[in-house]
Amino acid sequence: MLRKTRVAFAVVCIVSATLLFLDFTGTARYVFGWLAKIQFWPAVLALNIGVILALIVLTLLFGRVYCSIVCPLGIFQDVISRISGRFNKRRFRYSPALSWLRYTVLALFVGAFSVSSFVVGAGVARAFVSLLSPYSAYGRIVNGLLAPVYRAGNNLLAHFAERIDSYAFYTVDVIEYKGVMMLAVPLVTLVVLAVLAWRNGRTYCNTICPVGTVLGFVSNYSLFKIRIDADQCNRCGLCERNCKASCIDSKAHTVDYSRCVSCMNCIDSCRKKAIAFVPMRKTRGLVSEHHRVACMEVAPSESLSRPRSREGVHSRRHFFTATASVILASAVKAQDKKVDGGLAEIKDKVLPDRVTKLTPPGAISARHFARQCTACQLCVSACPNHVLRPSDHWTTLMQPEMEYDRGYCRPECTKCSEVCPTGAIRPITQEVKTSLQIGHAVWVMEDCIVKRDGVKCGNCERHCPNGAITMIASDPDDEDSLRFPSVDTERCIGCGACEYVCPSRPFSAIYVVGHEVHRSV
Repeated sequence: MLRKTRVAFAVVCIVSATLLFLDFTGTARYVFGWLAKIQFWPAVLALNIGVILALIVLTLLFGRVYCSIVCPLGIFQDVISRISGRFNKRRFRYSPALSWLRYTVLALFVGAFSVSSFVVGAGVARAFVSLLSPYSAYGRIVNGLLAPVYRAGNNLLAHFAERIDSYAFYTVDVIEYKGVMMLAVPLVTLVVLAVLAWRNGRTYCNTICPVGTVLGFVSNYSLFKIRIDADQCNRCGLCERNCKASCIDSKAHTVDYSRCVSCMNCIDSCRKKAIAFVPMRKTRGLVSEHHRVACMEVAPSESLSRPRSREGVHSRRHFFTATASVILASAVKAQDKKVDGGLAEIKDKVLPDRVTKLTPPGAISARHFARQCTACQLCVSACPNHVLRPSDHWTTLMQPEMEYDRGYCRPECTKCSEVCPTGAIRPITQEVKTSLQIGHAVWVMEDCIVKRDGVKCGNCERHCPNGAITMIASDPDDEDSLRFPSVDTERCIGCGACEYVCPSRPFSAIYVVGHEVHRSV
């Protein structure tokens, strides 16, 4: 019953999380948007104390159920592992915990996070943190690999529906890979996770994932735990062979609770009903005194009363050091926070080389956005105008960047600020967005068709939502002379409407330069 309940919750969570990235109508985000907010690492970055405390209390009660029920990357590994189990029934067996590796990776993660938070231009450290974030890794896989297939399938259905005069489906743009990293990063992540899960189940969660390491330490003190009744156990080994975390030693009747993800597979597989998920105060009687004496007689050196190993003491010391670093970095960053549609299809346009990259409205500044964003790409999938796309530059690897070749940032749209779970893009209203300057337009006379071809245009002026562009006659004494655009940088908000509709090729004659810090106009 416990396993079926866990599976039911896991199915709901992974389907909901996947729809958050696939649904281009926006409906799923209103229904399941909360799921992104309760992910552990995004909650830490957003300083969402309520969610962090709730997840810690949940772990103190039931162990690492977060990894089995809430985390979409963990559930995804379970799916791969289950498929693998159809072909290999005896692939799991107990293995000692690689504590040195787990805490080393955690220390590197915390160190990289600290460096990326306080050192400007620490792109490699920032990329390392983003790559190891479990929720973000799953988001990149779905948005980078599954979303194009999903949208192509939708367009196919729309094609056939149109033939029978049905408009139940409509065509949408399919994501284009404009950089090698946009495809390579999610693909490599998928391959590595799939291989590890296929061979050994939860290897990634128990050796590499920093969230798994933190929650694993907390789960050592959980109230409810998996316990084995030594009197009823016949040492058949079924529990060990079904443990995807490889944390059950069926011969010694012990469980490594730092790696146990509370999947309940062992309880379901035990034919003698010797395994139970019970409170700690009720577990002392499950391992009988007769079994304790027998163990001491057979192998005194392995008795249950042996002192703690030096490795465990060092592991705990490393954990507290890493945790203190996280708390310090979060506290300093919290203080720093206190002080501190398209009209026509346009093809074959070359993107401008912006001196300062554009960041979404609500990002506050380029630095704030870079250090808060985990590159989950939920905002990329939510952007209805296809302005946001993953970056392939090492300093902002897979973090969203803004380009205006497929649309512009409409003043009435606040989708990205609504879905961001880490606070990298703060929630803003439409009124605030219309007065928020993320950059300003720059006009290049040599590329303008008015100057180059001697024709009348004025597209940029007609489509500017803030009226920041005015067409001025080239000859003040001749009202019929050709007119050139003039940009009022005090009114321009950097929405990119002018750049998007500019008919000049291959470069837009007017383009937007980003601001390091956003301003109000």
